[in-house]
Amino acid sequence: MSEKFTGIAASNGIGIAKAYLLVEPDLSISYNKKISNVNEEVQRVNDALDASKSDLEKIKEKAIENLGAEDAAVFDAHIEILSDPELIAGIQKEINTKHINAESAVKDVTDMYIATFEAMTDNAYMQERAADIRDITKRINAHLLGIELPSPALIDEEVVVVAHDLTPSDTAQLDPKFVKGIVTDLGGRTAHAAILARSLEIPAIVGSKIATSKIKQDQLVVIDGTNGNVIVTPTKEEVDDYTTQLKKYADQKIEQAKLKNADSISKDGVKFVVGANIGSPKDMEAVLNNGAEGIGLYRTEFLFLDSDHLPTEEEQFQAYKTVLEKMGNKVTTVRTMDIGGDKQLSYWKLPQEENPFLGYRAIRISLKQTDIFKTQLRALLRASIYGNLWIMFPMIATLPEFRAAKKIYDEVYQELQNENIHVSSQIKVGIMIEVPAAAVLADQFAKEVDFFSIGTNDLIQYTMAADRGNDSVSYLYQPYNPSILRLIKNVIDSAHKEGKFAAMCGEMAGDPIAVPILMGMGLDEFSMSASSILPTRSMMAHLSVNDMKKLAEDALNSETNEEVIKIVESKIN
Repeated sequence: MSEKFTGIAASNGIGIAKAYLLVEPDLSISYNKKISNVNEEVQRVNDALDASKSDLEKIKEKAIENLGAEDAAVFDAHIEILSDPELIAGIQKEINTKHINAESAVKDVTDMYIATFEAMTDNAYMQERAADIRDITKRINAHLLGIELPSPALIDEEVVVVAHDLTPSDTAQLDPKFVKGIVTDLGGRTAHAAILARSLEIPAIVGSKIATSKIKQDQLVVIDGTNGNVIVTPTKEEVDDYTTQLKKYADQKIEQAKLKNADSISKDGVKFVVGANIGSPKDMEAVLNNGAEGIGLYRTEFLFLDSDHLPTEEEQFQAYKTVLEKMGNKVTTVRTMDIGGDKQLSYWKLPQEENPFLGYRAIRISLKQTDIFKTQLRALLRASIYGNLWIMFPMIATLPEFRAAKKIYDEVYQELQNENIHVSSQIKVGIMIEVPAAAVLADQFAKEVDFFSIGTNDLIQYTMAADRGNDSVSYLYQPYNPSILRLIKNVIDSAHKEGKFAAMCGEMAGDPIAVPILMGMGLDEFSMSASSILPTRSMMAHLSVNDMKKLAEDALNSETNEEVIKIVESKIN
């Protein structure tokens, strides 16, 4: 008998495979257990160290394949620690002198290392090594206890990954060739793991609350990432039905692939720009394969998050240059560093805040840490000659903030000119509209900026006063709420009144319910996960903007999020 439950549809598609539980096993040890054969215990440690190194070598190879050598370098440090003579000698000494079991010896020695690193309060980098020791200790203990640690990078057969939650690094290790779906207890559609799942084109359902308690290892699971449905131990009829749907979905993708080099044009001939959101140059293959007409959002904070130090001007320059060259004449819109909130750096400790999402983040950091901001702007301006660069500042709330950021930009531009470094004269400078105050005052901003890009992920959570990562208030993440739609319409109209460009780079831009409304509102650019580009382009080709104007008007005059959904579904289905 099959069992069904639902979650939040986070990445379209259907997955049918056995479950792979990516959950932490119980690694409790018998502490200070006395032993009689010290040689045997030392051998157990040596075997566990060798097995751990072998694991990490495999994980590193997979990480290089999926993420690139730079991001996989973290595993070199872990392998080095496992080979450290002092660490090994310390564990062996504990066994030999105290006659305790291997697990206890490992704990005593690694606890000492962890305490030492954590005490280095004046060196954030060394403090972070404590986390490395904890991770390594967990792996050694797993081998001592004969327990297999789940490792997403080592999955080599078709599975549906089931987890309490997935970190972005967990998700980035998943190989779409084997991972046919993801279902989690926690998370929302705009969580970074969900965004990565869409980039990898892996069907995903998040925020189910019960996945890990309802699904057992190796059980057959069906997930429908479009509708949020999960079926555990499906019947033959259910498997057959979803297999048919899976084939239809695959056929649909083949048809959509024919639009790769086509323009994004409505049924009545109105042209739009459909672009891609990226986090690093590694995302460019998917961008080009899906026929993006530009980069609507380059999240540069991933350069900072994926490093163990503040990226230098040269490191940033090379990353920006790579993307600009690959996009050629197509616009590449780069967001300056958006650190803070849920994006913390291990090597640069930001102040502890009660509510970091409403605190010191994004442009607020850049305007205080002007040396870091200027380094990024120098790298961007130097790279500008290799493509068509637009720059936008995140989290702008007031006009003085924009003016202060633009003043620093102008200073950097002039400095490079004085150094005889060539910079493009065609760069446009705009802002992300994600703070309601900026959306309301868009008519004034439009007089000074070159363009707007609406970041709906944050705009929705700030307008609804609901943390998008908090399951308890997830019902308030309402992208079609008329209050949100009215703010968006005001931004678009304000831009057009001043002859400026209005884009959207939030996840709403690729949402099939939102796209018809946004077409009717006159949005110029829709930027989204690369995997959503072709389905969106296909949808646009079947819709008339003239008809969508009436639909948008009806949506704006509605009362609830649910009413808007019904209006759209009744008009386009």
